[in-house]
Order: sequence, then structure tokens, then C-alpha cells
Amino acid sequence: MKRRSDYAGSRADRFERWLHGEYDPFAGKLELRPGGHGEAPACDISDGVDHARVQRIVDDWAHNREMRAFRTLYKIASLFLCVAMIAVLLVTVSNLPPFGAAGNPAHNEVMERYLEKGMEETGAVNAVTGMILCYRAFDTFGETCVLFIAACCVMILLEGKADAQDARLEERFEPKDDPVLYRITLLLGPLVMLFGAYIILNGHLSPGGGFSGGAMIGAGLILYCNALGLTRTRRFFNEQVYKTIKVGSLVLYGVTMSYYFFTGGNGLPNVIPLGTPGNLFSSGMILPINIFVGLEVACTMYSFFALFRRGEL
Repeated sequence: MKRRSDYAGSRADRFERWLHGEYDPFAGKLELRPGGHGEAPACDISDGVDHARVQRIVDDWAHNREMRAFRTLYKIASLFLCVAMIAVLLVTVSNLPPFGAAGNPAHNEVMERYLEKGMEETGAVNAVTGMILCYRAFDTFGETCVLFIAACCVMILLEGKADAQDARLEERFEPKDDPVLYRITLLLGPLVMLFGAYIILNGHLSPGGGFSGGAMIGAGLILYCNALGLTRTRRFFNEQVYKTIKVGSLVLYGVTMSYYFFTGGNGLPNVIPLGTPGNLFSSGMILPINIFVGLEVACTMYSFFALFRRGEL
């Protein structure tokens, strides 16, 4: 096949030569600098711009009219937003019903509903647990998600920040073979964990629940870490166990609440039996939800302590 006279140097010609490895479109246009081990070579595209001069102009706030205008506009916008938010809050508060008035809905319909129908509709003897895990289940699920997000943010900011100097400083915080602390922890540690589990499992029958029981278990883990050291604590509660419990409990909590949200939002009957009020295995799905919340709170407490202490779990 005879080629056209203007084929040489055309796009089709350059593309064909590039396919055969005979042409590099970036040859002579990039400055390649050798990088370190495992790093990609740095590339500098020469555009003829004096970047140092541009940076000096940007940093010269006294003579940079654009930056001065931006700062002035930023202050005005911030002031306007603050004033607008304060005005909205003041108007909202001024239109609220008087506190303690007999005609307020919070003092008749809602309170009477929780107290009179709470045990019948939720199966929980503890009215507070029935309220926060059934009537206000969506809000409680949001609070649990906040704990999960807070733990993730702390891990992102603090995990992996320990270096050799931090490792030497860590030796100051490791237990120094204190027999009193060691023996007290061996005696009280299991009791603290057991009492936390009791508070979680009995939350729908008496005061307690996932939040308070989870805080108790988290305190027990912190006590173990202070008395036995981080290395020995990792034998039964390491990072892998933490992530499995943390993610698994939130996912199971979300799946359980999705069932309630779907049936309640569509007016469908709840097929999960509530059981006999007063029994341990009663109140429908409130008991497993308490367990999920307790595990989430315990992991969050211990992660905050471990990450702020050493920068790792």
C-alpha cells in the first residue's frame, strides 16, 4: 500500500512509531530526576514561569489587592453567617412553648405514651432503654455511628506516629513489676469485665444498657493495659480483634435497625416476639442491640486510650 506524501510526521505516523517503541512523545519536554528507593522519578515541566517570583507576589499581602479583597470578603461573610445563625436560634427559642406549661405536648402525650405503653410495645421493663432503643432508635444509631467515626478519625491522626524516641518513652509507662497493681488487677479485672457484661445484658430489665456497660468493659481493658502492659494486652485484644469487633458490631447493629426502620416506615407488623417482660431473653431485638452498642463503646474507649498513649493499638 502506497503512503501519502505527507504521511511522515503526521499523527498517524507518530502513533504507529509510538506503538513500535520508536517514538516518545515526551522526549525533550520533561526533566527526569532520580528518586529514592521505591519512589517514582520526579518530573518537572519547564513552563518558563518564575515560581519563586509568583510566590513572593502571593505572600506580599500589603501590595496584593486580590488577597486583601479576599480577606475582607471572608471576614464580612463570616460575620454575616454568625449573625444570621444567632438570629435564627433566637427566633426559634422565642417561639418555643413556655417551659413547664401544662399544655406542652412533652408534658402529656409523649410522657404518657412512654410510661403507659412502653412495656407493652417494646417489652422492656426499663422505660429508658425502651425509649432510646425503640422509640428513639434512629437517634441512638446515629450516636453509635458518631462513636465509630470518632475512633476512625483518631486512628487516622495518631496511628503510626510512634518512632524510636516514642518507643523509649513508652518504657516509662510500662508497668515496673508492681506486685500491688498486678495482683489487684488480677482480682478486680475479671469482676469489672463481668459487671460490665451484666449491665449490658440486664439493660432492658434494670438501669444500665450498652453505653454504661460498654464504658465499664472499656475501663477494664484500660486497667489491664496499665497493669500488664501493652504487649501482654495484645495477646487477647490486638488491632485485628479490635477492628473485627468494631466493624462487626456496627454492621450488625445497622442490619438490625434496618429491619425496624423498614417495617415501621411501611406500616408492616413486627414478627419478632417481644417475649415475657422481666425475662432475660425478652424485649425483642433490644437485647442484641444493647450488646452491639456495648461492644462499640468499649472498643472506642480503649482505642482512645491506646492511641493517645502510644499511637497504636
